[in-house]
Amino acid sequence: MNATVSPAVRLKIQGMDCGSCALTIEQAVRTVPGIDSVRVDFTTETLEATGSASRDQIESRVRDLGYRIADGTERKQAPRPELRGLGGFLRFLAGERRTQIALAASVLTIVAAVVGPAILEAALLATVVVVGAPILLKGLRSLFVARHVTIDLLMGIATVGAVAIGETGEAAAVVLLFTLGEALESYSAERSRDALRSLLSLQPDEATVLEAHAESHGSPDDDGHHERGAACTHDDHDEHDHGHDHDLKPATQAPAAAAHFHQLRRPTASVPVGAHILVRPGERIPLDGRILDGTSSINQAAVTGESMPVDRTIGDEVLAGTVNGPGALTVEVLRPAGLSTVTRIAQMVERALAERTPAERFIDRFARWYTPLVVALAALLVAVPVLAFGQPFFDLADGTRGWLYRGLAILIIACPCALIISIPVTVVSALARLAQLGVLVKGGAQLDRLAGVNIIAFDKTGTLTIGQPAVTAIRGKDCEHPVAANDDCVSCEDVVAVATAVESASEHPLAQAVVASAQNRGVANRLPRAANITAHVGRGVTGELAGEKISVGTHELFSHDADCADEVCAEAAGLQATGKTVMLVGRGANMVGYIGVEDQPRPDAPAALAELHTLNPNLKTVMLTGDNRSVAEAIARQIGGIDEVRASLLPEHKQSVIRELQKRGTVAMIGDGINDAPALAQADIGIAMGGGGTAQAMETADVVLMQDNLHAIAQTLRISRLTRAVVKQNIALSLGLKLIVLGLAIPGLASLWLAVLADVGATLVVTLNGMRMLRAR
Repeated sequence: MNATVSPAVRLKIQGMDCGSCALTIEQAVRTVPGIDSVRVDFTTETLEATGSASRDQIESRVRDLGYRIADGTERKQAPRPELRGLGGFLRFLAGERRTQIALAASVLTIVAAVVGPAILEAALLATVVVVGAPILLKGLRSLFVARHVTIDLLMGIATVGAVAIGETGEAAAVVLLFTLGEALESYSAERSRDALRSLLSLQPDEATVLEAHAESHGSPDDDGHHERGAACTHDDHDEHDHGHDHDLKPATQAPAAAAHFHQLRRPTASVPVGAHILVRPGERIPLDGRILDGTSSINQAAVTGESMPVDRTIGDEVLAGTVNGPGALTVEVLRPAGLSTVTRIAQMVERALAERTPAERFIDRFARWYTPLVVALAALLVAVPVLAFGQPFFDLADGTRGWLYRGLAILIIACPCALIISIPVTVVSALARLAQLGVLVKGGAQLDRLAGVNIIAFDKTGTLTIGQPAVTAIRGKDCEHPVAANDDCVSCEDVVAVATAVESASEHPLAQAVVASAQNRGVANRLPRAANITAHVGRGVTGELAGEKISVGTHELFSHDADCADEVCAEAAGLQATGKTVMLVGRGANMVGYIGVEDQPRPDAPAALAELHTLNPNLKTVMLTGDNRSVAEAIARQIGGIDEVRASLLPEHKQSVIRELQKRGTVAMIGDGINDAPALAQADIGIAMGGGGTAQAMETADVVLMQDNLHAIAQTLRISRLTRAVVKQNIALSLGLKLIVLGLAIPGLASLWLAVLADVGATLVVTLNGMRMLRAR
């Protein structure tokens, strides 16, 4: 039974040589009845289509063009570092069937040249047939199946024409150089795919699962943990490659006298959430999880881009694909293999590689009309001089080129290979490089917008500051000592105890700071948790305790419940002016005191802001915060480099501020990707920091910084701007070189081999220039 394409189908296509192939397949599939939309990406070798057409119809149309459909059962491909550098390029050419044939034909031609002219002519003709026939057939298939005039057809026509006028040597040069050019495009795509393969290969195929067993080993019925009903005995442990490890046990295990644990190697895809796995020293962690037992350092460079290992212990989360250090770990699986962080990163990178920039989409549309137009213009260029002015059609005896020869040269020169590849090779290389550095950009369009950013809005908490406020001042109403956070004062302890009664139910960072202070003072359980706790957005929290109302928050929270014109309020206002966040604490109708909380700036914030302003002196930086203005301005002064402060903002107000800033330029918003979702969505570019393991950040933001490092922002902006500059260079190079050779071809000064060499040369130049982004910093 045929499966219909509803809502979408995704195929892996093999055999595409260049970006023009993707356009041909798109155009052919678009003509299948019932297709609503189709997109083919050369870099990721994927086709995505929607509509009511059957999957078989789509696959049949693709095969009619001469391409293959991957069956989806291939094993995960490993990265290919051996392809890097000139030696890698030569090895790639040596491994390609088409270049092997071309090389053999070239060697045959050289040998024939030594033997004699008659043999040489036969060898050249054989080269044209063997190497050129597949090119012409591919072009004809595209013409008849997709109704698309392709580069292959242009080269095929030029080759046949050259043979017809006796220029067999030039025809051979055309097909050989064109084959080299297509191999070069394939090589650049292969290098870009390598970044994706590197991510996909990070997650191990197998995991060591710890399974609890009874003390005695018996029949399959005695032990429900053995798979497929196989009994486990001490004699068969080695055979199944799982042994005992009584020292490495999950924290939740039963006493050793009652149970022990076996180590079984299982595919990561079959390991369920909640399972316990063993990660030995030096192994890659196979699944996202939480450490139950053990302490180690984890190398996260491949996933987050962090250069230094991080220490992890019981209770900490670890990510699949990262490398365990010297300690053995028992880990509880938190997410299945298909939803692990590294898998989601790989999926995001693949989508980004397939995303086209506006410039790419324009080039694609341009190429659809450009190639047929070139054929018509070349025909006119031949016909008009010959028919209207009596110019020679064939070459003259004195060496003057006839207009047929010139028309064939123009067909070759006009091939848009270099122009089509000029943008994607650069953008894909930049996206792949950023992914290696721990920066995930959702596509080329976002990368291009990033290059134009001239205003950056920072959320304060957790972005410019550490995001872990601490109590630094406490004052009870009856206290006689100066404001301090560590005085051994009964009245201050009462203030903290009362505040904890309502704050202990909250996950807000300020509430957690109060609870931590209460725990340090030993008063966290002095009072029971309040009832009817209610959060008042932007003002504080209230609850009921023993019939009395407990209030913790800003002055506005108390303005209708208590007289704030007393000493407590005056002192709180003075403390707030120094930059601290101050929470008034009330019980019933009485004000019992206040608590001052402070969040420290990130150590790297001042240098990161300075780096941004060095990168672009005209860049404007804005800090957004829900804190009052005095607190916000105090933090801004400590950090430096903040041009504008917007304070006392509720979450929904931040979106309005972004909308206002967009009237002044292109705005990037940087936050945690969770509480800032509306503002991130409103901004031209939303950037989520510290997105490792945060699915919401990956979905919300346009850019995800996997590591918690502000310096990555300047690095990302620098690479995005370099990408835009290289794209402009490539367009200028691809068009400029062709215009020069075109100026030589019209008066008959350019040979066919020079024309194709210019095409291959332009492709080579823009490819190498674009691939520079793979080393950008």
